[in-house]
Order: sequence, then structure tokens, then C-alpha cells
Amino acid sequence: MTRAQEWRPDVLGEPFEQLTLPLTPDAEGEVVATLVRYAPPPRLADLWSHRPAADVDVLYVHGWSDYFFQKELARFWHDRGARFYALDLRKYGRSLREGQTPGFVDDLATYDEDIAAALDAIGHASGDGRRLLLLGHSTGGLTLSLWIDRHPGRAHALVLNSPWLEFQAGGPGRAALAPLIDLHARLDPKAAMPNVDLGYYTRSVSATMDGEWDYDLAWRPVRGFRMHPAWLTAVLAGHARVAAGLSLDVPVLTLLSARSALLPYWTPEMMSSDVVLVVQDIAVRALRLAPTVTVSRIDGALHDVFLSREPVRAAAYGEVERWLRGYVSGS
Repeated sequence: MTRAQEWRPDVLGEPFEQLTLPLTPDAEGEVVATLVRYAPPPRLADLWSHRPAADVDVLYVHGWSDYFFQKELARFWHDRGARFYALDLRKYGRSLREGQTPGFVDDLATYDEDIAAALDAIGHASGDGRRLLLLGHSTGGLTLSLWIDRHPGRAHALVLNSPWLEFQAGGPGRAALAPLIDLHARLDPKAAMPNVDLGYYTRSVSATMDGEWDYDLAWRPVRGFRMHPAWLTAVLAGHARVAAGLSLDVPVLTLLSARSALLPYWTPEMMSSDVVLVVQDIAVRALRLAPTVTVSRIDGALHDVFLSREPVRAAAYGEVERWLRGYVSGS
């Protein structure tokens, strides 16, 4: 394992910086994760001690076929006093190396090493010092929920942005499908599964289509990465754990769209709906995570709530602010 590199300029430009985190090599060779931090110059406002996240470090983890590029999200947390970090997991975004299978792991617990390396770099290796708030989107939300369950006492709060807590076919569909996918995974773990992503989510988000966001389409492809049976088996196992009930020792905020639009054809409704998950099922599953869970349904939100249109994002940030002042600021 090679020594980690120093902080250097990030692809997002100033004031973002990145740090390469060497991990244990696997069958595909070198493996790294990449930590991104938002480090603007100090301001007088930064000295105000009553901001709701003044002693908080935020670590963001992206979803499937994704990477961190949400500058506005970083600014939101910084303005509330937090130090903001984001993690591109192994084989995603900044961490993807030539010859690797994008996004591939066969156990979501594999990411424990990525998260441990990030927390070590931030200064949370022993769980001491500033409070830790974890923020996860989609599959990242599932990954962080399971991580907190395995590592009680390490985090202080969890914010979930449309977390993938249940398979789109629901619990019965997952139970019927899981054995077949598991058999496929045993026979050919990295077989290319049919691509069911028709590109409608990208159409609603990307500035090259009907959305407003500029990002690298090589790191976040129009129709997503190819799925593989061993990876999907790992995700379904995570869904089963959530369905059985977790007992997270932190307050949880779950942000979701008010509606889903999972259709085989494009409709204008997809500009104001979650086209990836069945949000009603996710809302129910979220209540299985912890004793204290807040579920906020945001009218007009996309799958990534913070990539929705500006009035919708403003409503979502308002929900986070209220929750932060109620559950984190004074705790």
C-alpha cells in the first residue's frame, strides 16, 4: 500500500481540494478512494459560534454510478459552521482507475475501509473531537446506514437523501429475486446484467439535456454503469437487513420526493419526481432504521433532492436547517 498523497487542487476548482486515500489492492490492481474537502478562505462570519453545525464535520457519500460534484451542498454546510468533506468511493469518479469494473464490490461492508481512511484523514479515527454527521445519497445512504449499525458510537447524526433502502419491486419481489441473482453471482459475479436505465434521470438533471447541472458524463454516464450480479446481491442483502430493522444510535433525517415516476417512456412529470425509487416504500423502510427518524417529503423533488429545481432545493435545505437546529445544534 502506497503512502497517501497530499491535498491538491480538485476538478471542481477552488476552494475544493482532494486527497487520494490508498486502499488494499484487489484482483483488478490498485484501489483508492478520494476525499474532497471544501476549504474557502476564512471569513468574519466563520467566527460566529452559534451557527447550528459549528462543531460538526460532514462526510458525504454518493450513490450508484455517481460521484461528488454538488458545490451548492458544500456551501450550505459550510455556511452553517460545518467542515464539509465528500468521499468518492473506490472505482467511482475520481477514484476510478483504468481496467477497473466501475462501482463494483461484492459486499457493501467493503466500503468500511474507504470510510475508515476518510475518517482518519479528517481526524475521526478514534471517534474523538468534533461531532460527525454522515450524509448519504441513494446507495450511499444504504451504505452509511449499515455502517453506523456496525459502528455504534462513531457518528452523531445521519442525513439521507433518497436512500436506496428497498428494491423497486418491494419486499416480496426482492425475496423472490434474491436467490436467482445470488445463483447468477456465484456462477459469474461480474456478468453484465441488462441495463434498465433509460437515461430519463440524466435528462432531468444534466445541463446537456433538460436539467441545470454540469458534471462529467464519463463519471456519471447517461444510462449509468452496468450492474453485475455480485454487486446486486450485496445491495439486496443490505435491503434485507434494513427490512429486518436496524437500531442506529443517532437521529436520522430522510429526504424524499413526494412522488415517483417509474415509467418506460418520458413524461414532463419526471422533472419533478423520483424516477429511480418507489418513494413510498423508502419512507416506510426509513422508519426501520432507528428510534428517532424524521421523514420529509419534498414536493417536486428529483431522486437527488439537492439537484432539483431551485425552489424545491430551497425547501429541502429549509427542512435540513430545521432538523439540524432541533436534533444536532443543541445536542
